[in-house]
Amino acid sequence: MKSAAFGSRLAGIAVLGLSFALPVIAANGRRHGGGMEMDDAPPDDTEYPPTYFAHPEHRQLMFAHIALMTLAWVIFLPVAVFLSLARSRYVLPSQFVFLGTNALGLILGTIYNASTPDLFPNNAHHRIGWVITWVVSAQVVVSLLRRVGGAFKGSDSELAEERRSFIPLATDAPEARSNYYGERLSNDSGQGSEPTTESLRSNSISTLGDHEHQPMSTFNKELDEEEEDDFDGPIMPMPEVKPQSKTTLMAIKVLSSKVWKYIDFGYKAVDRIILPFGFIAYTSGIATYGRLFEGPAIFSGLAHWIKGGIFFWMGLLTLGRWAGSFYESGWSWNLRRQRKAGQRWVPSAEFVECGLITFYGATNIFLEHLGSQDGVWKPSDLEHLSITVLFLGGGSAGLLVESTRMRDLLNTMVTIPSQVEPSDEERAALEPPATYEFSSNPLPALIILFLGIMMGGHTQTSATGTMVHKQWGDLLFGAACARMLTYVIMWLKPPKSIHPSRPPTELLASFGLIAGGIIFMYSSADTVKGMLHYRIDAMPLYTMVLGATGLFMAWELLVLALKGWAIRKERKSRAPAFA
Repeated sequence: MKSAAFGSRLAGIAVLGLSFALPVIAANGRRHGGGMEMDDAPPDDTEYPPTYFAHPEHRQLMFAHIALMTLAWVIFLPVAVFLSLARSRYVLPSQFVFLGTNALGLILGTIYNASTPDLFPNNAHHRIGWVITWVVSAQVVVSLLRRVGGAFKGSDSELAEERRSFIPLATDAPEARSNYYGERLSNDSGQGSEPTTESLRSNSISTLGDHEHQPMSTFNKELDEEEEDDFDGPIMPMPEVKPQSKTTLMAIKVLSSKVWKYIDFGYKAVDRIILPFGFIAYTSGIATYGRLFEGPAIFSGLAHWIKGGIFFWMGLLTLGRWAGSFYESGWSWNLRRQRKAGQRWVPSAEFVECGLITFYGATNIFLEHLGSQDGVWKPSDLEHLSITVLFLGGGSAGLLVESTRMRDLLNTMVTIPSQVEPSDEERAALEPPATYEFSSNPLPALIILFLGIMMGGHTQTSATGTMVHKQWGDLLFGAACARMLTYVIMWLKPPKSIHPSRPPTELLASFGLIAGGIIFMYSSADTVKGMLHYRIDAMPLYTMVLGATGLFMAWELLVLALKGWAIRKERKSRAPAFA
C-alpha cells in the first residue's frame, strides 16, 4: 500500500511538472513560429574566407587524420585513463596503443599541413596539440618507470624475504670456512663463553687441544668430513641475483628518490585532467578545420564553446554519478559514509556545480561584449550580461545553501542550550531529519532551467541561428526538469544505503545536458554563418547530435564497467592463495 501511495504521488508530481513544462515549450514554439521566415540567404562567396573544410586537395589525408585522432582521444585515451585509475596491469599496453595511434595521426596531419596552404595562420590547435601530446608522452614514461622499477623492487623484496630464512656461507672455499669457524670460536658470545666457565674449560679446550698440533689443512678436511656425515638431505637451492641493466638501476634510483613523490603526484593529476584537455585539443581542431573565431569573433566563440563544454562535461558527470562514480562522497544519490575524526571535508556535487556556475558568471561577465566592433551596447549584449549576473548571483546563493556552517548558524534558534538537560522526547526531536543526509539544492537546476527558457527565446539575425538556440534551450530546459524530479524522488524517499540509488530521471538529465552542450557550442554567430555558407540545415545536424549523444553515453558506461572489471581482476591477483 505504501509503495502504491508513493507511486501515485510521484505520478501526480510528474503530471504537475509536465503541466508547467508543456505551456512553456509551446510558448517557445509560438514565439519562434514566425522567426523561421527570416532571411537565411547565404553570404556572398567572395566575403567568406577559404577553409580546410572546403579545400579540395588531399582530403583523404585529412579524413584519415580526423579518424585516427578520434580513435586516439575518444576511444583509446579514456580506456588508458580509467585503467590507470584502477591500477591495472594493462595500463602500459593501452597507453602505448594510444601513443601509436596519436603519433600516426600527427604524422598524417604534418604531411597535410606541408602539402596545403596555411588557411588559418597562427591557429591555437597546433600548439595545444603538441603540448598535450608531450604531456601524455611524459606520463607514459613515468608509467614505464613505475612498471620497470616497481617490478624489480618487488623481486628484490621477495629475494630478501627468502634470504632471511636461508643465509648461506659467503663461499665454499675451506679457507673461508676456517675463518668463519675461527671467528665464531674467538668471538663467541653464547652461554659459557666466559673464560671462567666450566664449559669453556672442558669442551672448548679439549676440542681445540686435540687439533692444537695438527696443520690447518688437516683440520679443514676433518670439518668437511663431519659436515658430509651430518648432511642427510638434498642441497637447498638458493636464489640467484640476476644482473640488472643500467635502465633498471636508473628506474629504481628514480623511484627511491625524494623527487618521485612529486612525479607521482603529477602523474595522478594528469590522469584526472587529461580528458578535458584532450577535449580542448579536439574541439580546437574543429574550429581550425572550419576556420572559425578569427579576429574579434574569438570572444563570442569562446563564450559559447566554454559554456557548451561545461554543460557537456556536466552531462558526462551526471551519467557517471548515476553509474556510481564518487559514491564515497555521496555524489551517487546515496548515503555518504560517516565522516571520521580528522578526515578531510568533501564537498557535495551541488556545491561543485554551484562553484562552476559562480566561476563562470564572475569570469565571463563581459566576454560577449568584447567581440563588439563598435563598442555599442546592444540588447543582445545586455541579455548576455544578465545571464552572467544570473549565474553569479544564483551560484553564490547555491554555495551558501550548501554550506554546513551556514546551516548550523541557521539552526541556532532551534537548539537547546547545553545547560539544560533535554528529555527523551526533546532529544528525539533534536535529531536531524533524514533529508539532511543528502543535498536537495535546486538552485543549479533552476539556473539551467531559466537559461534554457531565455535561450529558447533568444532573437537571432537568421532563422537558422534562432532554431539552433531553441534546440539547445529546450534540451537544457528538459534536463533541469528531470533534475528537479530527481530531488522530488529523493525528498519523498531518501536513500538509506551507500549503494547508488540510480534514479532514472538522471539519465534524462544527462542526455539533455550532453546534447544541449554540443548544440550550445555550435550556436555561436561564426558557426551559424558557416552553416549558412555551406548550406548545412539545422535539423539534420540536430538529429546527428542526438545520435552521437546516445553513443557517448553508451561508451561512458562501457568505460566505467571496464574500470570495475580491472579493479576486480587486480584484487583477485593480490588475494592470498590460501585465504
